Amino acid sequence: MAPMKAMKAAAMKAMKAMKAGARAMTKGGLAEALASETGLKKSECSKIVDAITLVGAKEVKSTGKFVLPGLCMIKTHQKAATKAGKRNMFGKEVVVKAKPASTVVKASCVSALKKAI
Repeated sequence: MAPMKAMKAAAMKAMKAMKAGARAMTKGGLAEALASETGLKKSECSKIVDAITLVGAKEVKSTGKFVLPGLCMIKTHQKAATKAGKRNMFGKEVVVKAKPASTVVKASCVSALKKAI
């Protein structure tokens, strides 16, 4: 019994360390990194990040696809509507509500990023 508690405690400690460790880069952090990399001002880099965001949203909305070369690809696809009714799930009959059609947005990394990692 005691070794099991020790294992659980170690697992919980590891999970807390993972959550507390690495933080995602903020917009300001990205602008600062771009500024140091390119030699531009941080405010100019922030405007560039905003412009990429606007262009990306516009492209995804109009064509359904946007690629940041060497980084990621953002795609949309239509999810069909579902009818209301009864369905068998895991041997039980379940009443399912109707859902309207929706657009799903997904992002995936490009193969160049996979190779770099």
